[in-house]
Amino acid sequence: GYTIGGIGPRISNVIHTQGWVHCHSACTDASGLVKAMMDELYDYFTTKELPNKVRLAVACCVNMCGAVHCSDIALVALHTKVPPIDHERVGKICEIPTVISSCPTRAISPDPAKKSVKINEEKCMYCGNCFTVCPAIDIHNPESDGVAIVVGGKIGSLRSAPKFSKLAIPFFYNEPPRWPKIIAAVKNILEVYAKNARKHERVGEWIDRIGWEKFFKLTGIEFTFQHIDDFTFMRETMRTTPAFKW
Repeated sequence: GYTIGGIGPRISNVIHTQGWVHCHSACTDASGLVKAMMDELYDYFTTKELPNKVRLAVACCVNMCGAVHCSDIALVALHTKVPPIDHERVGKICEIPTVISSCPTRAISPDPAKKSVKINEEKCMYCGNCFTVCPAIDIHNPESDGVAIVVGGKIGSLRSAPKFSKLAIPFFYNEPPRWPKIIAAVKNILEVYAKNARKHERVGEWIDRIGWEKFFKLTGIEFTFQHIDDFTFMRETMRTTPAFKW
């Protein structure tokens, strides 16, 4: 039968995307990651109580179909390398104007000499939109794809305004089928929150009260340069980025 849980001050069912099975831009196996995570956190879904409900989410790429930007603890998978271009196939199977216009950072431009396209590596944000419209630009890389952890988001306006998640751990390499390092990190954050938060505080509200510096200290997470937004078009992401501003 179905497990009864996720009611009241406990973890929720995980909102997640499709992963490798169905999604063409996936950086991880979302379904497998969810299975591994819920196996480890099962007691917090059924019997163990937390200060408040905790929404968990997994997105298998930075398109973030899994609502990771507004969940208490969430995993977002990401590509980390510029996709290689198969120039011979581009002209045969891709519409070059469409490929160019698909890039949100305008990193793709024509390459007349090869009758193909080229990518400005400094502008590429590894989103995979180009692969969506052109399979000859394959962004998938099993050796460099991985997962980041973001925390503190919420949609509800009770007690405090809705807020975006922020980056807690920049990157883990994929370790299927059980992702031990990622699962251990999620459990650590959840248990530190359970021990230190006041009753009725959501994860983001607890962090706002104690400050991010103390959050990193309590959880033992190292704060690195990767937490700071140095994106080329930083001005446009000033109020929307999950990274920190210095």
